[in-house]
Amino acid sequence: MITVQMRFYEGLNDFLPLDQQKISFAHTVASKAAIKDVIESLGVPHPEVQLILVNRKSVAFNYQVQNGDSISVYPVFKALNVNEISLVQPKPLEKTTFILDVHLGKLARYLRLLGFDMIYDNHFADATIAECSENEKRIVLTRDIGLLKNKKITYGYWIRNTDPEKQINEVLSRFNLYEQCKPFTRCIECNGMLISIEKNSISENLSPMTRKYYQNFVRCNLCKKIYWEGTHYQKLKNLVKRILINNKF
Repeated sequence: MITVQMRFYEGLNDFLPLDQQKISFAHTVASKAAIKDVIESLGVPHPEVQLILVNRKSVAFNYQVQNGDSISVYPVFKALNVNEISLVQPKPLEKTTFILDVHLGKLARYLRLLGFDMIYDNHFADATIAECSENEKRIVLTRDIGLLKNKKITYGYWIRNTDPEKQINEVLSRFNLYEQCKPFTRCIECNGMLISIEKNSISENLSPMTRKYYQNFVRCNLCKKIYWEGTHYQKLKNLVKRILINNKF
């Protein structure tokens, strides 16, 4: 039997029972094990971890725990770059793209509304999400903690909130994305890019009232859906303003 002292910090406590939160506690494993397995056995998925210190030294996920180890586990630091000392933090992505699980349909629409590249399908199986994340280097956003423990997933985040407007602000804050928002540049339905189009080239596809009262149109380059600044646009604009209330829009 091997006994170690564990301590989880900040947001990682969200995954722990109350009696293990924000304290150092003893944890026993039957035999030597990789520290990644020990951490996940306690409920914390590996993509949420940025730094592991064992006896004050940074270690990688494959470190084999030893009897008496003092282990500190840290989440992603928002204001501190620890890449040079962390042995578990993956290489930063060149661009921020997402894939969402089946529980996050509204969040998917909000991310597209703000211009972010994301994939969502309410029929995706967990294995499909994990494989896409691995192949396309997409960040998995999920309400399923078990999904984040899939070994194929390197980049991922467990959404804490259940309200979609709180979820979108949670994502923007977690990945520091407020300055990258580009509202109304991406199709909400299919993720394609919106391109300005001349009214006369689509006139036959418009209803008489739309043709009469609106002049400016954009069309998705993938699904060819046409958008204009009608009453629905105003509702979406108000939503964007609520989300970005402390940021320029």
